[in-house]
Amino acid sequence: MAALLYDVFLVGAIWMVLGFVLQLAFGTGTSTLVDGKVETDPLFSNILFTVMLLSCGGFYILFWCRSGQTLGMIAWRIKVEDREGRLITPGSGLIRFIAAWPSFFCLGAGYFWLYIDKENDALHDKLSKTRVVLLPKTSRPFD
Repeated sequence: MAALLYDVFLVGAIWMVLGFVLQLAFGTGTSTLVDGKVETDPLFSNILFTVMLLSCGGFYILFWCRSGQTLGMIAWRIKVEDREGRLITPGSGLIRFIAAWPSFFCLGAGYFWLYIDKENDALHDKLSKTRVVLLPKTSRPFD
């Protein structure tokens, strides 16, 4: 969960840049103040939501498939790999990303599953056939 907190700051920064770019593309007239409430153009809101979701998924899947670690995972010396110890495929990464949302939003039940599971896997790791491993202190993330 701590690695996820680290990554939230990175994803938030990506969202700020993308929101700025979209605001430049659509102009500043996408929101109006009506009776003290800000109302945003539904088309702009839907495009922004889609861009945010795709960029978040792309961030995690790219890092997991390229090195097995996001920047937050590097800080905590954990790595995602498949059951054979190899880097995961984009398909496994997509399943893991999609399954992690309910794991988190159901009060973390999918994450707490690792305390019940014999192999200490979270629910989204079971579904995507991946696992998270703790790396030794001597491991170097960029070698």
